[in-house]
Amino acid sequence: MPAKKAADSGKAAVKKVATRRAASKAPAAEGAAGKGAAGKGAVAKGAVSKGAAVGKPESHTALVRRARRINRELAEIYPYAHPELDFENPFQLVVATVLSAQTTDLRVNQTTPALFAKYPTPEDLAAADPEEVEEILRPTGFFRAKTKSVMGLSKALVEEFGGEVPGRLEDLVKLPGVGRKTAFVVLGNAFGRPGITVDTHFQRLVRRWKWTEATDPDKIEAAVGALFPKSDWTMLSHHVIFHGRRICHARKPACGACPIAPLCPAYGEGETDPEKAKKLLKYEKGGFPGQRLNPPQSYLDAGGRPALPLGAG
Repeated sequence: MPAKKAADSGKAAVKKVATRRAASKAPAAEGAAGKGAAGKGAVAKGAVSKGAAVGKPESHTALVRRARRINRELAEIYPYAHPELDFENPFQLVVATVLSAQTTDLRVNQTTPALFAKYPTPEDLAAADPEEVEEILRPTGFFRAKTKSVMGLSKALVEEFGGEVPGRLEDLVKLPGVGRKTAFVVLGNAFGRPGITVDTHFQRLVRRWKWTEATDPDKIEAAVGALFPKSDWTMLSHHVIFHGRRICHARKPACGACPIAPLCPAYGEGETDPEKAKKLLKYEKGGFPGQRLNPPQSYLDAGGRPALPLGAG
């Protein structure tokens, strides 16, 4: 898929949100400030000022309205949002999620094809030679600890759950290497049961948006969950994480290319010049490959490109 098409797709999504907002003439929710996105999907320079939310405290009702509006607009920007780990079944997803700790989903996706080709079932992985598994997992980093975790959880699946991944939170968190974050990834994406995935991107963005000041993942999960209906939790997680990876980066957010800037009290922490901000966009928004080798068709239709296998290119 040409990079130009991907970039045009990103601009179109941003322009759609800006146009709809301008047409409705709806003011930003209480606690936010500034005007709508301008031009070709960029925020007009100086339209929103850093710290605009300072002043009259935002009421809980206003916070709920602003948070839900952000999620609605993110759903328009990323209608193709999805888990960025390649998987075909719950076993592959739980293993891939454990392996994603302290590395990128891309590196995991490039590594798991060889792992699952050799060890397709929990029984196979539980009985594997640890040194052989370590060699496969070496590219993901911390490969010895990860080998111990994935072999341990495979053994637990065989001995305690008949070789099947359980569909309950209380069972999943008993597996070696599986915490609440990993459990909710599996529940939401393999079993369709709502859950909030509080990864580093999610933590960073919800604090920037003043949805919560908590730093503990469990407290963040509870605070954000209280702002949304439970049915929204899984897709909310995807929307926020997609935005964190593509636009609202940790070190240099692309504020000038962010379509939800008028709702963001942290506007100005990053690059506000629209043209400079566009150069910071990642993955399909910047016309580059994504993290999955086998992404959903909706992602490809939106202009996204598959990642390359390990060692290719």
